[in-house]
Amino acid sequence: MTRQHATYTSCINSLPLDAQEARALRPVMEYYAFRANDYYLSLINWDDPADPIRRIIVPHPDETKDWGELDPSDEARYTAVPGMQHKYRDTAILLAGKACGGLCRFCFRKRIFMEGGTPPVPDTGKALAYIRAHKEITNVLISGGDPLLLPLAELEHILKGLDTVDHLQFIRIGSRMPVFDPGLIAGNTRLLELLSRYSRPGRKLYMQTHFNHPRELSPLALEAVDALQRAGIIMTNQTPLLRGVNDCPETLSELFAKLAGAGVPPYYLFVCRPTKGNRHFTVPIEEGYDILQKAQKTLSGPAKRVRYAMSHATGKIEVVSVTHDQVVFRRHRTPNPAHSGSLLSFPRNPAATWLDDYTAPAGKGMPRRMEGIPGWGSRSSRDA
Repeated sequence: MTRQHATYTSCINSLPLDAQEARALRPVMEYYAFRANDYYLSLINWDDPADPIRRIIVPHPDETKDWGELDPSDEARYTAVPGMQHKYRDTAILLAGKACGGLCRFCFRKRIFMEGGTPPVPDTGKALAYIRAHKEITNVLISGGDPLLLPLAELEHILKGLDTVDHLQFIRIGSRMPVFDPGLIAGNTRLLELLSRYSRPGRKLYMQTHFNHPRELSPLALEAVDALQRAGIIMTNQTPLLRGVNDCPETLSELFAKLAGAGVPPYYLFVCRPTKGNRHFTVPIEEGYDILQKAQKTLSGPAKRVRYAMSHATGKIEVVSVTHDQVVFRRHRTPNPAHSGSLLSFPRNPAATWLDDYTAPAGKGMPRRMEGIPGWGSRSSRDA
């Protein structure tokens, strides 16, 4: 039996806001779309203006600040065929979903939901042909939008096609539906049976989900996670570090501990991308490192696997150490595998929110490897 899932809204007037709050959001709504549902909105304490769930989903006047870029990770550069990216040698990203269960205010792909924006429409045939021809690709991440909002026949068409590619070792689905609309999953036998067919010994189907705050791990969300796991899906979680949401050690510790208890290992803690409209969510890199270190002191192994990293235009850059005067980064994932694992070291900059904010001191021969990082320090628009 399929459980009734949430009722969606794209109308800001449906929220319990007073007239002054609604007026303050009009400039925001001229640029950025809003989408939520009754289940997720029910997690908000509307008596608390600083409620973290409200901050995640409800527009905020600070989104109008002139800061950031619409494609901060330069995804366009890595588009190989329509709707498919090939940034890392062994991974292809298929942008299959055309809608989301909710529009996070910090979304790094908000450009596709803006007026005049065009959600990526993948050419599945061309994508499959490309993947078959590139035998170095060992895994595919199906993302979007949210793939779990696709019609089941369309999702099955994608999974079935990928299942015929012999050199793929595993497939991942990036979805926030266990968070936004767990009723879509829990008890949905058709969806669970479909996913189960493509997760088998030696070739598991993964789901990367996005719990950002402990309150998102509601009883219904935990039921959805358990249903996916019983269907054979391997679950992992990634979250950005967000000002006013999870930017304190106690909240992060509680989030990671609850995720471990649910069998969903914390995977990445991301530096918030410098996306347009995101300035009020950013936490300086060095402050974020300190927050994570304090959180991890209270956690045991399964809850402290997370890597603190950023999805930079040149790859995934991990923050590995902050000393009294230096910050050390490691190139965790790079388009050129030869650069993977190399270290970057810079003088500390407590205000830095992105890799490009770090510079080497003039006249000092500090050892560092910066090959393959074009346009260093070119994002001056973020300083506005």
